[in-house]
Amino acid sequence: MRDAFVNALLEIAKKERNVILVTGDLGFGVLKPFWEQLPDQIINVGIAEQNMTSLAAGMALEGKTIFTYSIGNFPTLRCIEQIRNDCAYHRANVKIVCIGGGFVYGSLGMSHHATEDIAMMRALPDVLVVCPGDLVEAEKATQAIAAYDGTCYLRLGRGGEKKVHDHIDDFALGKAVKVRDCKAAQNRVALFSTGAILDAATDACDQLEADGFGVEQYSFHTVKPIDAAVIADCAQRFDYIFTVEEHNIVGGFGSAVAEVLSAQGTATKLIRIGINDLYSSIVGSQAYLRDHYGMSAQKIVERVKSLS
Repeated sequence: MRDAFVNALLEIAKKERNVILVTGDLGFGVLKPFWEQLPDQIINVGIAEQNMTSLAAGMALEGKTIFTYSIGNFPTLRCIEQIRNDCAYHRANVKIVCIGGGFVYGSLGMSHHATEDIAMMRALPDVLVVCPGDLVEAEKATQAIAAYDGTCYLRLGRGGEKKVHDHIDDFALGKAVKVRDCKAAQNRVALFSTGAILDAATDACDQLEADGFGVEQYSFHTVKPIDAAVIADCAQRFDYIFTVEEHNIVGGFGSAVAEVLSAQGTATKLIRIGINDLYSSIVGSQAYLRDHYGMSAQKIVERVKSLS
């Protein structure tokens, strides 16, 4: 997913010389093509993410389009005040890029777990929150936020994510992507996910279909603005909607879906699958932590079967 982002941004920056990439002293391996080909359009500010964000805001207000780049919580929670006051308040053309959403850096402990970032960023007025699910969505999302005038948050995985989509012809910010239609007449559920957990969600849906469930699956690459039309439509047709996110269930993607449903007056039951309002006190690989906290494909299958 990192490579898809960098490749897409490189092609954009070659055409748009006002596009500048600012890194917080990391990503040198994956960013190598960028600094080799466009050395005048990349800045390393060092391990100083708060300064990086204020610098980005200042450059944006002078007409540049700035992408800030760091891992986990560092470009978001570490500098939330600078994002709020310097970028969002002024609608500065700053694109905040997090590499390693969720448990990507699980073995480094909770300081590197990005599990509250969606909630924090979507609470800021006028900030788009974009969490692509695979390489195709990551490329399309990069192109879309580069063209958007204002502050955006782009939450990516790291690398090695499964390619779920062959292509997306009608990608648009705020519009969910349908992954599969419901084919069965019974045991019908809708399953929504955001971010790189899409691979586990897709594997779970494959298993549920094999077990006789009818699953309509969507990838919500944009959490803010959320696709309220898809949510409302599914609420009319399904008794259960499941949301899956590699994030705290409080304030995150599931909460955004709940906000839409609360205004619909529907009897649809919403089940949020994610981190149950806690910090991980254990360390391990992303796959290990996903399973431990109930977000692996098998755990998703078990949760759906137990409730529907």
